[in-house]
Amino acid sequence: MTTTGATMKTTVCAIAGSLRKASYNRALLRAAQELAPPDMEIRIFDRMAEIPLYNEDVEAQGEPEPVAALKRAIAEADALLIATPEYNHGVPGVLKNAIDWASRPPRGSVLQGKPTAILGASPGVTGTARAQTQLRQAFVFTGQIAVVQPEILVYRAYEKFDADGKLTDAKTREFVGKLLVELADWTRKVKS
Repeated sequence: MTTTGATMKTTVCAIAGSLRKASYNRALLRAAQELAPPDMEIRIFDRMAEIPLYNEDVEAQGEPEPVAALKRAIAEADALLIATPEYNHGVPGVLKNAIDWASRPPRGSVLQGKPTAILGASPGVTGTARAQTQLRQAFVFTGQIAVVQPEILVYRAYEKFDADGKLTDAKTREFVGKLLVELADWTRKVKS
C-alpha cells in the first residue's frame, strides 16, 4: 500500500479466468476499474493465454516469462481480484492453471497471505457459485485471505451487459462497488 497524503492507496492485480475477448468476466473487471474507490488502482493482468500448462519439469528449467510476469503482477499488488466464469460446475482450467503456477514455491508463494476478492459472471442461473467455492477451497492451500461478503454471482449475464461489454445493471454495479470497498478495508486490516 502506498501513502498519498492521508490516504492509503490499494493496488489490486485483477485476473479473469476466461480467454474469450468478449468475456463477461473480463468486462466485469473493466467495470471494477470504473467502480473502484478513489484510493484503489486496479491493474488487469491480461496475459493469461500465454501461461503454459503447469509442469514441474518446465518449472525446474526456469519459469516461463509469462509465469514470471503473473507472479510479479501479484507480488507488486496489495490485493488480488479474480473474476471467474464457471465451466461444467467448476473453475475454468486456465484460471486453475494460473493459480497452480502462482502457488509455487509451496511455502512463500506470491499468493501466501494475499487479500483476495472473487466475483464472477455466467449466462446460467446460479452465476458462478460452484466455481467460487472451488477457488475458496484452493485458497486453503495457497494461504490467500478471501473477502467473504458480498458474494458477486452475476447470473444471466447477457441481461446485465450491453453489446459493448459495459456492465449496465445498476444493482450489480452497486454490489461490485461494495465488494471493492470491502477488499480495500480487508487489505488494510491484513497489512496492519
